[in-house]
Amino acid sequence: MLTQEQNDRLTRVGRGTPAGELLRRYWHPVAVAQELTDQQPTLFVRLLGEDLVLFKDKSGRAGLLADHCSHRGASLLYGRVEERGIACAYHGWLYDCEGNILETPPERNDAIMNSVKHTAYPVQKLAGLYWAYLGPLPAPCIPPYDFLVREGTPRVTVTRPVLDCNWFQCIENTVDPTHAAILHQDAENRRAVPVNTTRGFIDDEPSFDFWRVPFGIMKRRNFANGESDEHPFIFPYILGGGGALYRVPVDDTHTWCVSVSVRPREEGGEDEVEEAVVTYTEPFKDPPDRMHPFTRMKMNTIRQQDFMAWETQRPIADRTLEHLSFSDRAIVAMRRLMVENIEKVERGEDPLCVIRDPDHPVIDTIGANNLNQTGGKTGRGRPYGITTGTLMDQPLKGTGVESGR
Repeated sequence: MLTQEQNDRLTRVGRGTPAGELLRRYWHPVAVAQELTDQQPTLFVRLLGEDLVLFKDKSGRAGLLADHCSHRGASLLYGRVEERGIACAYHGWLYDCEGNILETPPERNDAIMNSVKHTAYPVQKLAGLYWAYLGPLPAPCIPPYDFLVREGTPRVTVTRPVLDCNWFQCIENTVDPTHAAILHQDAENRRAVPVNTTRGFIDDEPSFDFWRVPFGIMKRRNFANGESDEHPFIFPYILGGGGALYRVPVDDTHTWCVSVSVRPREEGGEDEVEEAVVTYTEPFKDPPDRMHPFTRMKMNTIRQQDFMAWETQRPIADRTLEHLSFSDRAIVAMRRLMVENIEKVERGEDPLCVIRDPDHPVIDTIGANNLNQTGGKTGRGRPYGITTGTLMDQPLKGTGVESGR
């Protein structure tokens, strides 16, 4: 179990918090690009506990500004976009995409225009989404993961509603190798029947492995029939595997889930459409705007079952009450990885997966599955980096457990 201080260090995302400062070193998806239109040129965004407005001015540039006007605090969500930026609907103060104040009606106040700069963040469009960076400049590059930069049509799936839970319990699920055989034993379209509901299909998965890869942790489940499967945890909060599921920290107690991938063009196929193919999930609870226990979670699909497990751990999971066992050692490894990178930021270093080279080669998250394979139908290649044993046999600094056993 963790102390309250350790739990806060890993979960809180506001400015100045350890995890919040770590997360501000990355680009985050914040909106579906198609939702920002000439007819609706402003969108409210909440990211890492900050209230922001995404807008597109009449020259076609996108900007991301703090929601509350620097004059009297009215929301810029209702601002009027112009060629040079966005004007507050209350008194007309005009801001450009960099947060510079261009006009201060009714008078021209040069003192304010020259000394006050509104909070503004870099924003860019990629794979059907707008992305934002809230950290110190110069901003790094969006990492060129294979599922983002390959040629083809982006596919985006937005989960509705926003999850009523902290981001960290969502990503712990990514490296949890044992929950699927039990939690998802009765998911939709599963034909097999478990021996009993207590064990589910866990006896069909006699072992699992995990190891570090250059972008995070690879998890492999080994099945009794000799097959295995792998899922990468891409730091700091992405589940990879063909496409990617981003668990974006809205604030301490809310998480936005959005899936994105670019489907490769088929050879000889028709030209792909320009716009991303966007879908929105049905609400996963009824009523959708309430929290456990005042709503009922839907439990038909794998994703719905995961959401139940994440949300019902409380808005922020209380890890001072947990009791980890040997099968939780991958969870411990992920926590250590998080602590290591928080400490890197505190030393003024770039954390894992911060890319500054604009010509960085494409990061192959699929081929990385084969870097540590030793057997089974998917097994090939040589061990890479840190093996299961060396990863877990060290003291787990800052995680609150010695070995996860």
